[in-house]
Amino acid sequence: MRRSDGLLLGFLLAVWGLELGFLASPAAGRFVVEKNSLMVTSPSDIRGKHDSAIGNFGIPQYGGSMAGTVVYPKTNNYACEEFLASDLLKPKPGALPNFLLIDRGECLFAKKVWNAQNAGASAVLVVDDKDEPLITMDLPREDDEAAKYIQNITIPSALIDKNFGEKLKKAFHSGEMVNVNLDWREAVPHPDDRVEYELWTNSNDECGPKCNMLMDFIKEFKGGAQLLEKGGYSQFTPHYITWYCPKPFIFSKQCKSQCINHGRYCAPDPEQDFSTGYEGKDVVVENLRQLCVFKVANESKKPWIWWDYVTDFHIRCPMKVKKYNKECADAVIKSLGLDVKKIEKCMGDTNADSENPILKMEQDAQVGKGSRGDVTILPTLIVNNRQYRGKLEKKAVLKAICAGFEETTEPAVCLSDDIQTNECLDNNGGCWQDKAANITACKDTFRGRVCECLVVDGVQFKGDGYSHCEAIGPGRCRINNGGCWQETKNGKTSSACQDTGDSKCKCPPGFKGDGIKTCADIDECKEKTACQCPECSCKNTWGSYECTCSGGLLYMREHDTCISKTASEAKATWTALWLILGLLAFAAFGAYIVYKYRLRSYMDSEIRAIMAQYMPLDSRGEVPNHAHEEDRA
Repeated sequence: MRRSDGLLLGFLLAVWGLELGFLASPAAGRFVVEKNSLMVTSPSDIRGKHDSAIGNFGIPQYGGSMAGTVVYPKTNNYACEEFLASDLLKPKPGALPNFLLIDRGECLFAKKVWNAQNAGASAVLVVDDKDEPLITMDLPREDDEAAKYIQNITIPSALIDKNFGEKLKKAFHSGEMVNVNLDWREAVPHPDDRVEYELWTNSNDECGPKCNMLMDFIKEFKGGAQLLEKGGYSQFTPHYITWYCPKPFIFSKQCKSQCINHGRYCAPDPEQDFSTGYEGKDVVVENLRQLCVFKVANESKKPWIWWDYVTDFHIRCPMKVKKYNKECADAVIKSLGLDVKKIEKCMGDTNADSENPILKMEQDAQVGKGSRGDVTILPTLIVNNRQYRGKLEKKAVLKAICAGFEETTEPAVCLSDDIQTNECLDNNGGCWQDKAANITACKDTFRGRVCECLVVDGVQFKGDGYSHCEAIGPGRCRINNGGCWQETKNGKTSSACQDTGDSKCKCPPGFKGDGIKTCADIDECKEKTACQCPECSCKNTWGSYECTCSGGLLYMREHDTCISKTASEAKATWTALWLILGLLAFAAFGAYIVYKYRLRSYMDSEIRAIMAQYMPLDSRGEVPNHAHEEDRA
C-alpha cells in the first residue's frame, strides 16, 4: 500500500541518519504542488493565463495580487552570484515593480531569490530547464549557508514551465514591455466564515535551523492563534509525523531506541547518534503527550492552551539543559491547570505491543485526502485543506489564514489591530515599565508592539513610552505616589508628591533631598532656623520642631516669641469682650431693620385704605360707600 510504503521508507531514511523530519519523501508519497495564477497582460501575442508553482520560502501575497514588469538579466542568468550595482532592479518612481526572470540550475532556488531580492526585485520567476510538470521550489537538504538567508527572504517566487519561460524571454529580447500579474486570490479555498488549519510540527528542539525557525514561529504566532480560536474564527489542529519500523528490524538497536509500541511509532534520533543524548522514542513520547494536551484542553473547551504548553515546554524543558522529560512536562501541565492523570490516560502504555489510538490517527492523517497531498515536509501548514507555501512567519501565515474566509465575511481581526501579539512578554517589548506599580507602556497589536504612555485609573501618563512615562495632573499621587519619595513615622505620612504644580517631586517643608529617592529630615534646631527667642528651647521632631518657653511663658509660633500667661489671659478677655460687643451691635442693627420694615408696611396699608374711600383702584372694583347707605335707610 502507498501509505505503508511511505511510512516504511521514511523510517529507513531515519535509521540511516538523515534528518527525515525536514526532507520530502521520495515518490512513494503523493506530493501536491500548490499553484497560483500568472496572467500576462502584454504583449498581446502571449497574453493569457498560466500556472506557476508557489515557492516554499519568501512571502506569497495570499488573498491578493501583484502586477509587475518582467526583466531578464544580461548576465548572471542563473542569479547564483550577487548582482552588480549596475544591475540593480529597483523600479523608478511611478513605475511598476520589476519581476526578475531567471533560469533554473547551478545553485539552490533560495539563493537565486535571495540575490534577486538584494538587487531590488519585487518577485522572481524561475524558468524550468526541462519539460516536466511543475514542482515546488524548496531546499532539498539542510544547508548551513542557506539557513543564513532563507529566513530573510520576503519577496514571492514561482516556478514556470520551460515553454512559457522561453516565450517571455523572446518577448523581452525583442524590446517588448512584458507585463504580468501574479494572483494568489484563489490559492487558498475560502468557502465560509471559519478557517480550519493544521500545523504539522515536532517537539524535537535539537535538529538545527529549521527546528529553531519552527519554535520561533510558534512563540510569535501564539497570541494571534489564541485570539482567533477564542473568537470562534478558526479551528486549529496540531499534528505530528511518525513512522514505523519494519518487522525484521523490530528488535534491532535502531528500532528500540527510536520507536515505541514495538516499532509501530518512530522518530529519528535527535542527535543522529544512537549512543549519546536523547533517543528518537523520547521525541515520540513527547509528541504523544502534546497531542494529548490538545485533546484534554479541547474537551475542556479551551483548545488554545496547546499553544501555551508547547511554548512553555520549549522554554522550560529544552534538550540542551537535559530537562526534556516527563517531570518537567508535568510541571508545565500543572502550571496551566490541566489534569496530569487525564493526559497520562490519553497517552496509554507506550511499551505495549498494541496500537496507540492517538498515534494511529496521526499516521492515517499523514496521507493526503482530496486536493491535499501527503504531508512529507516538516513543518507543514495546511489552511482549508490546502498546503501553505512560503515563509513560516507570523504576518505571512496570518495573511494566508485571513485569505481563507469567504469574501465579505472576514472578521475584524483581519482588517484592524484587534489581534494582539505577545511581544510585550519579551523584555517588556523594550518599552518603559514601572514594576512597583505594575504599569507598562507596551501594548500588543496585530502588527507588533507599540510603546505608548497610557491612562491608569483616570491618571494620564506622558512621555516617549520607551524610556520615560510620567504621571501628570490631579490624582497623579494615587499611582505609586507619582514616583516620588514617601515615608511614614509615628503615624504621620510625609510625601514629596503634589497633585498641582509642575508635577515634579519636591520634598515637603522640614525635609531636604531630591524628592524621588530621598527626603532627609531637617534639624531646624541645629540650623538655627527655629525658636530664636531668648526664652525659647528647641526640640527637633520628624519633619518639624517644637518650642517651649521657660518661666511659665507661652510660645507664639507665628511671631517666634514668648508671652506671659497673664498677658495671654488678658488678651483672651479683651478678645471675648469685643466679640460680645460685636454680637450685640449686630443684633441691634437687625432689630432696627425689622422695625423699619414693619413700620413701612403699616403706613402703606393705612394710606391705601384712606385712598380707597375716594377713588377706585386699578386692581379693584368700585368701593361701596356705606355712609350713603345709612342716609337712605
